[in-house]
Amino acid sequence: MSSRPPVSTLARRIHGWSWQAFPIGMGTGAVYVTLSGIKERSSTLTTIETIFFFLNMALFLLNTMTLTIQAIVYPRQAWRLMQDPVKGIFVPLVVLSFATIIIGTINYAFPTGHVSTNFLYALFWVYVIFAVVTCFPMLMIWFNKPHDLNKFTPAYAFLIFPMMLVGVVSFNVLRVMDPADTRAVGVLFVGYFFQGLGFFMTFIYIVIYVIRIMTTGFLDGHQANGAFVACGPPGFTALALINLGARAREILDIHGLVTPQAGEIWYAASVMSALMLYGLAVFLFLFGVLPYWFKLHKHLNEILGCWALTFPNVGWINTTRTLGDLLNITGFRTIHLIMTVFIFITWCILIVLTVMAFWKGLIFFSKEEDVLQDTVSTSRASEDEKNWKNIGNLTHQGHETIVLPLHTGAHMDTHGHRMV
Repeated sequence: MSSRPPVSTLARRIHGWSWQAFPIGMGTGAVYVTLSGIKERSSTLTTIETIFFFLNMALFLLNTMTLTIQAIVYPRQAWRLMQDPVKGIFVPLVVLSFATIIIGTINYAFPTGHVSTNFLYALFWVYVIFAVVTCFPMLMIWFNKPHDLNKFTPAYAFLIFPMMLVGVVSFNVLRVMDPADTRAVGVLFVGYFFQGLGFFMTFIYIVIYVIRIMTTGFLDGHQANGAFVACGPPGFTALALINLGARAREILDIHGLVTPQAGEIWYAASVMSALMLYGLAVFLFLFGVLPYWFKLHKHLNEILGCWALTFPNVGWINTTRTLGDLLNITGFRTIHLIMTVFIFITWCILIVLTVMAFWKGLIFFSKEEDVLQDTVSTSRASEDEKNWKNIGNLTHQGHETIVLPLHTGAHMDTHGHRMV
């Protein structure tokens, strides 16, 4: 018997890579997004934020390049991951990672003059198209199969998250645009449109989540991390509504849209709605954190799910600071600072544990037989395709016997008739 061909560590890494790697970058982005909410600025703080911004971009490039190579070398594995009922829901996170990069670009590259307003405006539309093109196919794949509600997790809402975050990207772009620019009207309305679409769809997921825990109790194991995803939609929507409302005050008035008082009405309604959604987000956070330690399985191979402790909480944490400034509540500013420190500490712990799991081969590392199976399957598919092309190119004179590879198990003549 021939010995099994060796499989390199690099091949096992590429084959074992998954879309679950993107939450690491999003958790990194969560650090500088929350730090940017601190009003008492210093050069040290800006330097730390910039370091995390570039680290996030490096992780984004690493993940996209590795998954692209996987799709080329191991297409069966790439398609398998997209269809997986658990790992497939992480595909849209590539869009969310792109959103954190856009926000970082606005915060750190625009003030220094490295990018222009026109460039950021173009990035906004790139993000909108990217979100729609990614979310709809994944929704079609996911909804094409039945799912057990007793195993439902709020992480399924990741399929909608990119469209919901359009509102957040929108108000960040509007911060650097001239309100008198007619293009600002489109950015404002598109932000409201997708924020409403994303929130109400994810709100349905939250309702199903509550029904699920009424049936089975609190989420346990790796799903306990998914409980924090539930506080993301109301938190980010509250943040988007306040900031979009603030932009609407100027834009609607300057362009004379709706009514003379429309901007002020939109802003007041946004603040009221945001305050109610903020309460829901805080409740869902506490609902997830109180039983968390007792329900979580402390297994290092499940560390990737723990990154949900970071980025879903950014929405309500930054809303806390915004409401503190808006309502002049000093306690809210203190809470924001404390939670920002917690996010930073959580990131430090998770990155150490993730590196340990990676080093030990517990994550992003396929078995040798899995790599060989996909390698052999791809080679055989290519060989079969070549043989069928040869059959088609042969003349129809005579009945020459063509012997196909042994694994096809068939002998055929030039007319395509099976021979015994």
